[in-house]
Amino acid sequence: MTSNTAPHAPLIIDIAGTELTADDRRRLSNPLVGGLIHFTRNWHSRVQMRELNREIKSLRPDLLICVDHEGGRVQRFRTDGFTRLPAMGRLGQLWMQDAMQAMQAATSAGHVLATELRACGIDFSFAPVLDLDWGESGVIGDRSFHRDPRVVALLAKSVMHGMLQAGMGNCGKHFPGHGSVKADSHVAIPVDQRGLKAILGEDAKPFEWLGGSLSAVMPAHVIYPKVDALPAGFSARWLQAILRGRLGFTGAIFSDDLSMEAGRYIDGRLLSFGEAALAALKAGCDLPMLCNQSVGEKAAGLDQMLDDVAAALRDGSWSPDPASDARRRALLPMGDAPGWDAMAAAPRYQDALRRLQSLG
Repeated sequence: MTSNTAPHAPLIIDIAGTELTADDRRRLSNPLVGGLIHFTRNWHSRVQMRELNREIKSLRPDLLICVDHEGGRVQRFRTDGFTRLPAMGRLGQLWMQDAMQAMQAATSAGHVLATELRACGIDFSFAPVLDLDWGESGVIGDRSFHRDPRVVALLAKSVMHGMLQAGMGNCGKHFPGHGSVKADSHVAIPVDQRGLKAILGEDAKPFEWLGGSLSAVMPAHVIYPKVDALPAGFSARWLQAILRGRLGFTGAIFSDDLSMEAGRYIDGRLLSFGEAALAALKAGCDLPMLCNQSVGEKAAGLDQMLDDVAAALRDGSWSPDPASDARRRALLPMGDAPGWDAMAAAPRYQDALRRLQSLG
């Protein structure tokens, strides 16, 4: 069965290493899989990454190849010619000195980020971060542009413009805002006690203002109990009533990583990967994502998730939404990407690189 006969490909998974294994190929050929996310373990060199992605596309051209590559401490590829991108907080600092220079630098950062990734066969990066820097969250910290939602929105839009120049979409995260809670959602469930009015008035403002420009949104593994008892990524109120209904967002919605136990501890118990994926889908998520589960003994959990979602499809407890798959396909790049040498020689790339290097 191929994606042409079964256009229901919501799941984003990972692969084991720098080459595809037989298990990787089997999973990527599953019509329930819509894409994959790369990590540093999948990287050896530009040539290797390009060949790996070429093989992935030979299995299914519609697979969306993603990476979490923001700049600063969240940058998966740092060697073999990749530019060390600044943390987005550095652009916020520059804004306080020269707002227009900061916006130019942000556009350059987005262009370099996306152009280099595309030259290696990557389709999509989970950037930019739209969380506000309240000085509370260690997991966000200098990944945030600024405390002021207006500055965040303008610098993020500049980064998005640079990515668009390279033919790449974008993903605003983490809706409706992760920056005001101390807990790290990788290991504990953060709780934000503010009410809806306060959240929509500050943290969610960049998502509202950029709603017509964002290709995708990733919700936070955070509970906002005055709005809903469920974490935002499992909440129909947050995803459907507020993000889509009230804010009018029409792009794709990814889950944050479902392997994060804190994010799937719901109603007093830990959901399985399959239960979490289905809960996210039923809440309004288009693309549930499970990371770092393809290696060794963990792979059994990944395969069980695929089996569980397939079983839900068969028994009718979950039905695929063609609109979700259309939103996923809309994230595929616009046009062919040049090779690395042609990219490096392009005047726009060279100009963007000079602007970034001038930041020091």
